[in-house]
Amino acid sequence: MKVVITEKPSVARDIASVLKITEKKNGYIEGRGCTITWAFGHLVTLLEPGEYDSEMRKWRLDSLPFIPDEFKLKIIENPGVSEQFETIKRLCQEAEEIVCATDAGREGELIFRYILALSGCEDKPIKRLWLSSMTTDAIKEAFKDLKDGHDYDPLYAAAKCRSESDWIVGLNATRLFTVRHGRLASGDDRVLWSVGRVQTPVLAMIVQRDDEIAKFRPKPFWELTTKYRDVVFKYTGDRFEQPAKAQELLNQITGQPFTISAVTGKQKKEQPPQLFDLTTLQREINKSHGLSAADTLSATQNLYESKLVTYPRTDSRYLSADMKPRIPKILEQLKRIRAEQIEPLDPAKLPFTKRIVDDKKVTDHHAVIPTGMIPGSIGANEQIVYDAITTQFIAAFYPVCVKKITTVDGESVEVKFQAKGTQVIEAGWSVLFPKKKKKKKAEDGTDEEQALPVFEKGESGPHKPSTREGKTKPPKAFNENSLLGAMEAAGKLVDDDTMREALKERGIGTPATRAAIIETLLRRNYIRREKKQIRATDMGCCLIALIQDPLLKSPEMTGEWEEKLKQIERGEVQASDFMGGISDYTRNLIESSTSGKLDTNRIGDCPLCGKDVIKGKTAYGCSDWKEGCTFILAAEYKGLKLTKNQVQVLLQLRVLPYPIHIEDQLRLLLLSTQHDLMDIDLPSADRQKSEKDDGRPAKKTKNPPAKPGAKQPAP
Repeated sequence: MKVVITEKPSVARDIASVLKITEKKNGYIEGRGCTITWAFGHLVTLLEPGEYDSEMRKWRLDSLPFIPDEFKLKIIENPGVSEQFETIKRLCQEAEEIVCATDAGREGELIFRYILALSGCEDKPIKRLWLSSMTTDAIKEAFKDLKDGHDYDPLYAAAKCRSESDWIVGLNATRLFTVRHGRLASGDDRVLWSVGRVQTPVLAMIVQRDDEIAKFRPKPFWELTTKYRDVVFKYTGDRFEQPAKAQELLNQITGQPFTISAVTGKQKKEQPPQLFDLTTLQREINKSHGLSAADTLSATQNLYESKLVTYPRTDSRYLSADMKPRIPKILEQLKRIRAEQIEPLDPAKLPFTKRIVDDKKVTDHHAVIPTGMIPGSIGANEQIVYDAITTQFIAAFYPVCVKKITTVDGESVEVKFQAKGTQVIEAGWSVLFPKKKKKKKAEDGTDEEQALPVFEKGESGPHKPSTREGKTKPPKAFNENSLLGAMEAAGKLVDDDTMREALKERGIGTPATRAAIIETLLRRNYIRREKKQIRATDMGCCLIALIQDPLLKSPEMTGEWEEKLKQIERGEVQASDFMGGISDYTRNLIESSTSGKLDTNRIGDCPLCGKDVIKGKTAYGCSDWKEGCTFILAAEYKGLKLTKNQVQVLLQLRVLPYPIHIEDQLRLLLLSTQHDLMDIDLPSADRQKSEKDDGRPAKKTKNPPAKPGAKQPAP
């Protein structure tokens, strides 16, 4: 008997329908010598520390680091899960061959292999069903071409490393920071500080951006422009830091003629947009429709399971060469809903450029494209995502968009100005994208899209010069679009497609997990949404301030770890080497964090300027106060008294974000200065929630466990 294991019941039903297997049983479908059963996502998880050693149920610094010699597995505690696992286990033990039909990626492989291991069936013959779409043809073709399951051993090794490394870093770091910094100054409540290998660097990026915004001090500037024949010309020199200099030039040219000194034009070709990978799709949908990354992934997954688009969890924007024959057929099918858009394309002469087809840039899965099946009644989010994927797919085969960029130079009394305008010569692919409302003109009135009349070199006439005062602007707060871009490029905000592609190999997380990472931080109250912006909460700021180890919150370091996991997938790096590095890092983290001592001879550094903090009669303040530094920390704040030792902890361990906005934040930061060991006995659900950082959203339950940090004052 052959047993097929899928990740979800719906996928099992689809495969059974294609294979004409119809006899439904409790937890599986059978017929024609084949049994199809299913998981509910993850059925198996790693043991908790207390299940290795009962002493580990108590959270103590002297028990860290805890790194099991061998990781062990257990069934997730849920009656329905337990019953389904026993069904799968029995079927696997009776099977002659087992087929892995879970999602074709890292997590899907882990789900299957963990089930296999806990069932005691690792020595059974295994095959791999590798699907990029759920259409009937794709399923039939994949079953004809089943792969040897052990060809995917490196993928399993990478998935296992991801799971175990998140467990090691998350468990040890969470316990470390909770034991050391989880005691509040008043009362017996404790804060559970959840730290993770992936989530913490993402939080650090958000905190750093918010900090840059908070510390930003706008500087005034003045700009000089003039209007000639209703076109705004901008002074070509630098902006003025003093109004007098701008006024001097304004006086010089006022009443003087304006002369056109040069008119140049050049054509610019804009290539069609590339196909979507998941992250680019999420960013585009967030930008155009405001959907969260999690909502976009959910909608795309639903479209995939409805056979409307190909596999969504991909990091490639290219197709493989063997897909070329399928593309004309897909376009032909799409004519039923996009006839006008597809009509200009010749299916026999599609431009399969390197921007579309490149085998070297397709790993596990190609770009997300429509399958050609026509949607019936689908949800609003699904319709938005489907339309975007379909339009992008059609546009990829359209001609380039040709624009003419005209630059007009002018001068008045040797003061030089310039204006630019853009004219579309051949719309090409851009006809498929409705023109967005023009952005408001810059405050100086310039607009590179402004329509330019015909100018002749040497012409001259009156003009209207003017100056305006402006102020420099702070960096923009993250929104979901820009945060996904930063995660994709390991913290480097890059807009250029080519550069972003080069940096992608060192991104934080994977396309499949980035949305879940953001949702995890939201759920743990470390970040919040403010309209379209994503900002750190006081809890999030405090956690990042508590973490002294730069590697634990380094996007670049996490990007390197993710790259190592990809190298393991490709068989280029040994899993043992990666895990050895994770274990060494964790030991160093514990050792360095528990050996830190305060300098009792000094109070600390000013959070604003870095100078020494001194004690006054009623408050602590910056020693550089005569030069204008405004940092002050009252010794008593609304009934909360700070000892000198507590101030030293706050400043020397740099856990004091400044300015203090609310009383609750200061209360949260009045940490215990006792550095002796203390016991914490937290509920099992809290331990499980805090120690695991696998990038997958938590299951919703009727009575969810208490959230980390639930006892702390609300920010």
